Amino acid sequence: MVLVIGLVYAVIRYIQLYVREKMDAEKFFVKLKNYVKNNQIDEAITVTNEFRGTTMGFIFWSGLKVYKDITKAGKTGEEARIAVQNAFDEAVLQTVHKLDGNLFWFDTLAQISTYLGLLVPFFGLIQAFDSLGSLTGAAANQALTNGIYMAIGTTALGLIGAIPLTLIKGGLFSRAQTLISNIDEYSVKLVNYINNLIKG
Repeated sequence: MVLVIGLVYAVIRYIQLYVREKMDAEKFFVKLKNYVKNNQIDEAITVTNEFRGTTMGFIFWSGLKVYKDITKAGKTGEEARIAVQNAFDEAVLQTVHKLDGNLFWFDTLAQISTYLGLLVPFFGLIQAFDSLGSLTGAAANQALTNGIYMAIGTTALGLIGAIPLTLIKGGLFSRAQTLISNIDEYSVKLVNYINNLIKG
């Protein structure tokens, strides 16, 4: 049951990290950079709006919207650069933590599975040895065998549940870290590029 719960949650997180966040970060950045370079901010915002369902798309959309607003307002210099930086930082704080957030549940489920695999055997052994006091001969041997079988079987089931959950967590965490690294890298590059274009 613990394994089933973990697998259901794994499917949900897989969709979030692999399907919804699917994009070529480098190509996305280069495309936006060219739009910004040619002062086609509206086009850049339109492109990011199409990817607002992704974390990077939302962050870039938020930053470019502010860049457009300060450009229209005629702001320049340090004030404009700080506004752009703050817009990107705020969007990052709103979204990035969701990528690797709650992955700890896989560790928790794996531990529960392991502990159940270690706890339940004691009940099987207690039942088996208790039967030895009231049974004799073949019946006593059968009761002991059943108790030991239950103990070994539940320990194995506990590990069978824990190992896949641990591996799944590792794969999802690795994907989340890759996404976060790309966001950090390309958001800094885009902010720096925009700041270099701001006059004053």
